[in-house]
Amino acid sequence: MADWQLQGFDLDAFVSATLAEDLGTIGDITSAGVIPADAIFHGEMASRDAIAVAGLPIAAAFFRALDPDATIDMLVEDGARVAAGTPLMRIKGKARALLTAERSALNTLQHLSGVATLTASHVDAIAGTGAIMLDTRKTIPGLRLLEKYAVRMGGGTNHRMGLWDAAMIKDNHVAVAGGVDEAVRRAKAAGIERIMVEVDRIDQITPALNAGATWLLLDNMPPPVLREAVAMVAGRVPTEASGGVRLDTIRAIAETGVTYISAGRLTQSAPAADIGLDLAIVG
Repeated sequence: MADWQLQGFDLDAFVSATLAEDLGTIGDITSAGVIPADAIFHGEMASRDAIAVAGLPIAAAFFRALDPDATIDMLVEDGARVAAGTPLMRIKGKARALLTAERSALNTLQHLSGVATLTASHVDAIAGTGAIMLDTRKTIPGLRLLEKYAVRMGGGTNHRMGLWDAAMIKDNHVAVAGGVDEAVRRAKAAGIERIMVEVDRIDQITPALNAGATWLLLDNMPPPVLREAVAMVAGRVPTEASGGVRLDTIRAIAETGVTYISAGRLTQSAPAADIGLDLAIVG
């Protein structure tokens, strides 16, 4: 369907399922009832705000799915930061097909560009500190690969993709295991190499490190405590600040010397980017 590929993501299946959800068993009764079968439309998709672009090839795939002969000109690439009013795509094809695919294409592009744009604002806010912006697993079910792709397009870095690629020992794991050190020892005994441990108190750091933690998530610690924690870790493992991360707080968090900062809001709370597609009949 398209040259764009994302490892582990089935673009054709995503497009088909999304269109099927919109079309139901009857189809687009508006376009079928209002638009002549031979009508040709051309249009321009443009951003109405300054955004970081993500998902443009996916949007194009929706149009191509319903009109394989459509002419589509990509005017920017994913990852580009564009000003308000910037044209993103020009398209010409069968009017019924383009109008039927329009909402699915825009929904996807607006959401992913929203994630990329919010990520870019956080990345910009910590520029020069050395801290790296991470996402989390707080993603919309079924859209994780796409949302994490959008984070990368916004200049962020992906954290764990799922439960399978690293252990993340959190407060409930600690409570059931009987302590931070015991939880870490059990993970190590299970043969897990990457053992991330959430700590919310300074006194948990030494037991976690002594037991074999390879990464510390410093949870909801204010900057003075984060600074103390970073000094205590002394570079032995990466440190990640999480909790209370907002645009008005992230710079102070980054300046404590943490290796990473994670925020669920990048994928969980990103507003959709304002992108429109204006079509005009040409024949």
